[in-house]
Amino acid sequence: MRVAEIRHLPGLVGERVRINGWLYNSRSSGKLRFLIVRDGSGYLQAVVFRPQVSDRVWEQADGVTQESSMWVEGVVKRDERSPGGVELEVGDLGIVSLCPEYPITPKEHGVDFLLNHRHLWLRSRRQHAIMRIRNELIFAIRDFFYRRDYVCIDSPILTPAACEGTSTLFETEYFGEKAYLSQSGQLYLEPAAAAHGKVYCFGPTFRAEKSKTRRHLTEFWMVEPEVAWMRFDELCDLAEEFVSELVARVLERCQQEFAWLERDTSRLEPAASRPYPRLDYADAVAKLAGKGFAVNFGDDFGGDEETALADESGKPVMITRYPAAIKAFYMEPDPQDPSRALALDMIAPDGYGEIIGGSERIGSLELLERRIQEHSLPRQAFEWYLDVRRYGGFPHAGFGMGIERVVAWLCGLSHLREAIPYPRLLNRLYP
Repeated sequence: MRVAEIRHLPGLVGERVRINGWLYNSRSSGKLRFLIVRDGSGYLQAVVFRPQVSDRVWEQADGVTQESSMWVEGVVKRDERSPGGVELEVGDLGIVSLCPEYPITPKEHGVDFLLNHRHLWLRSRRQHAIMRIRNELIFAIRDFFYRRDYVCIDSPILTPAACEGTSTLFETEYFGEKAYLSQSGQLYLEPAAAAHGKVYCFGPTFRAEKSKTRRHLTEFWMVEPEVAWMRFDELCDLAEEFVSELVARVLERCQQEFAWLERDTSRLEPAASRPYPRLDYADAVAKLAGKGFAVNFGDDFGGDEETALADESGKPVMITRYPAAIKAFYMEPDPQDPSRALALDMIAPDGYGEIIGGSERIGSLELLERRIQEHSLPRQAFEWYLDVRRYGGFPHAGFGMGIERVVAWLCGLSHLREAIPYPRLLNRLYP
């Protein structure tokens, strides 16, 4: 007996196979039992016809409960009305573990209930589709950099100092001294760029902001490239090329998942092609003022402002050259106007906000020393970072992209909590 995965069944029509999985749901019609079985790779309608099976098989088909683990054996038949275009004509089945009443039923459940049962909620078709899209996005990211000869550098999670100020750090005791959970891998990538030229890191990061908005998590995953000798305009090109290629790949390879989510992918298609609109910060302020926002030059943009700046074409918009005073200490000043930083934010359409933040980095040792002092950062903790400029300083640039915000945008989610397997929020650490 051939053991197969559901995703391979369209190529096995007419063959007898065995599927191991779980009962997603079922229905009855006289002498027929329709069992929807899932195995992680897909969903299959397994049809049990009373006259063709033994009493044992019929009784088990009649008594199997939602999410019981089981196996089914039978002949693969073509049926365009069924999931995947095939169904299984069952000859035999067995229950491995009969499930008691499953907590998550087809009825409506509150968000708190679902998050408390996140370990089970992940089995639902919607969450299954979201995680599959996230998986494809992650592999697309790694493939993008691998094909361009970037080296993956794993940055540490425990660090001695802040990357962007101390107000949003998680502090922990580290053998008698203070340590912090990383806000970004960027600072550790910059020395690696001097060693390898083109590098990136990809891992969890942490922000201790006491935020309850739909756009924030306390633990999220971020990908960050850093490139030696890259200047600001090239960085903007890289960010644009990166996102457009990711969108195109996910659209191509996740059609079934988008269908399960009932996602209108026509809203995503414009983002799969370049170029993206670019907007100078000063022009962005003027645009917001024209829309009735009380924004002055020098203000940072909040969620409402970012939504208003998103381009109506469905493409992300890139806001460039922010005031240096509202950006991180390591950002290179604009040579045309040193009060501004060579910084960019990429804003996703449809209210999903910033998905990329990046900049050209300060190359001058003297300027970086001054910025560390101006930001009241502990000089001793950054001596190793200053060494990157002290010993063969060079122009370089990079950005960071939060995975969950991109997943939320691609899937059309209303909150980031569904874009990560186990969300960590201000009031949630379980399960």
